[in-house]
Amino acid sequence: MTGFLPYGRQSVTDDDIEAVVAALRGDWLTTGPQVPAFEADLSAWAGGAGVAAVTSGTAALHVAYAAAGVGPGDEVIVPPMTFVATASSAVALGARVVFADVVAETFTLDPAAVAASITTRTKVVAAVDYAGHPADYDALRAALARSDALLLADAAHSIGATYRGRPVGSLADLTTFSFFPTKNLTTAEGGAVATGDPELLKRARRFRNIGLVRERDEQRWPDEGGWHQEVHSFGLNYRLPDVLCALGRSQLRRLGDFLARRAELVARYDEALAALPGVLIPGRRDWATPAWHLYPIRVLDGRRREVYDRMRAAGIGVQVNYIPAHWHPAFADLGYRRGSCPVAEAFYAQQLSLPLYPGLRDTDQDRVIDALAAAVRGVPIRSAA
Repeated sequence: MTGFLPYGRQSVTDDDIEAVVAALRGDWLTTGPQVPAFEADLSAWAGGAGVAAVTSGTAALHVAYAAAGVGPGDEVIVPPMTFVATASSAVALGARVVFADVVAETFTLDPAAVAASITTRTKVVAAVDYAGHPADYDALRAALARSDALLLADAAHSIGATYRGRPVGSLADLTTFSFFPTKNLTTAEGGAVATGDPELLKRARRFRNIGLVRERDEQRWPDEGGWHQEVHSFGLNYRLPDVLCALGRSQLRRLGDFLARRAELVARYDEALAALPGVLIPGRRDWATPAWHLYPIRVLDGRRREVYDRMRAAGIGVQVNYIPAHWHPAFADLGYRRGSCPVAEAFYAQQLSLPLYPGLRDTDQDRVIDALAAAVRGVPIRSAA
């Protein structure tokens, strides 16, 4: 059998390495010229929104919720079909999370479920662009039209995607990105917050910088001296270093190519698996151009665990994304119960992510397809030559 095929993998070239080496040889390792340059490059992909680069996708969520003013007594509406950080980072600020179900087909946040969940305490509605497919942002806006809540897009999967011709990053009041190695571009660890609201951007940048106020016209004691800086409200050190921003800038130059290759691989999967009994391929809406971070199939008839185990044993790194967030013991201990989001929970019971990354060769993908077909049909999986 040939080597193990992971479900996701970074693509790093000599140009990326040279960009990092150049930054290492420069004067800045932490916050230097690469940080604002990376933020400007990201802004071009996010419809011109202002950007604050941070240390991870989880940090981006924490910063965005803090910029929105989330705190004790507030509620944040979150879909369960997401990595737990979408919810836990709101809890870290003292908020109560309200889980609202997802829609069948794309498994993104259900606008009707949001409308039924909004209260006077709702501070933020956090949509998740699951697998890289944008949520229905116009419908979500309509669902919270009578609320003062802000709309947040957790776009950890979807940088470069579009919704009705508009780029992700320009669709919500706040958008968060992740640049983990399996994502559509990487800074090793890293993330960003994007917003078109200058006040929200200022709050985000302050929170990621320990809350420091350096603008003299906003300081309470501006005449202390040129060294003076003040903390008016507490933040954290979530600054993304210059050296990692250099890597991100290099990666962004290839984001269009990354997205195109992912789309090619998705089309090949679609064609090969559309008629495979016992399997459903991912749904999508005609108003979206997904970024395809994941290729999430559904394995029917209660056979997901069997297929997962057989493919893993054959060296195919299938994955499950995700355990419904409200099932985690940390949320169960707070009183959240299974059965509250039936669409998401039924999807979880069937979901399986197939390998998908720009460096996946056609021959590797054929190996995945053959192994899946064998696993579903209950016949031996042939070893690759």
